[in-house]
Amino acid sequence: MFNFREIQLSDKSWIEKCLKTSDYQGCEYSFANNLAWRRLNDTLICQHDGLYLSCSFSDNKPYFTFPAGAGYDDESIKRYVKLISELKDYAKSKDAPLVISSVNSKHLKWIQDYYGDSITVAQNRDSFDYIYKTSELILLSGKRFHGKRNHIKRFKENDWSYQDLTPELFDECIAFAVEFYNESNGYDSHSAVVEQYVINTFFEHFEYLGLKGGVLRRDGGIVGFTIGERLNSDTFVVHIEKAKSEIQGAYPTICNEFLKADAKDFMFVNREEDMGLMGLRRSKQSYHPEYLLEKYTVAFK
Repeated sequence: MFNFREIQLSDKSWIEKCLKTSDYQGCEYSFANNLAWRRLNDTLICQHDGLYLSCSFSDNKPYFTFPAGAGYDDESIKRYVKLISELKDYAKSKDAPLVISSVNSKHLKWIQDYYGDSITVAQNRDSFDYIYKTSELILLSGKRFHGKRNHIKRFKENDWSYQDLTPELFDECIAFAVEFYNESNGYDSHSAVVEQYVINTFFEHFEYLGLKGGVLRRDGGIVGFTIGERLNSDTFVVHIEKAKSEIQGAYPTICNEFLKADAKDFMFVNREEDMGLMGLRRSKQSYHPEYLLEKYTVAFK
């Protein structure tokens, strides 16, 4: 029996326990992200057999994020196989096939071995996460980061400052985000509208969610802010990064300063997906990712 419902702040403890057990590197395996972005696809959650399940909707049809709460060992696979059987029946009751997204390469291998021709697999390139070596984005050494160093140098030729994101700065950052939203006609985009809700949710529960952040200024005025957190045992994730693109060096400076301040103890940084936006893809590639975290969608026949 699945009792899907909206995620609540009070779910934090048990959900984070499941996330810690699986130790996944995908940006969707974050309680803060799940809480804040729940409106994007009308996402519901439930706890079932010690596992964390998330169900979203596309064209009124359910699909599930690959569950958290177990690992890759034989016993964990047995739990997942049992769960998949039950989810098939649940999806059937909704007149839909079972579809599971955010399947990583390690899970995909045993799923293909076990289910064979009874599944179809689609690669979700637009949702691949960009994973970088944190030390490389802090040091920016070598020829390939020459351009980033130059942009930061130009930015720092002016009166500038970087400061930790603290409660007294929240309202200023929210106003900055609204300016972004208005300038880009955000009201025409469902995801942009939801992002405003996300930002407000992050600020409303900033300390409780364990978030970190920073504010970049030039000549005293805010030109960017960023928010992130610990994602798993070795990875820091950047959830929000906004800066004035017309100001040379604002984006690489806030990226560099944030990682130096809050992510230096992590091996990797996840800067999330590009959503198929070519400008964003070029920007993320320009930071030279260590690898892209592949994700797949599996549909059961």
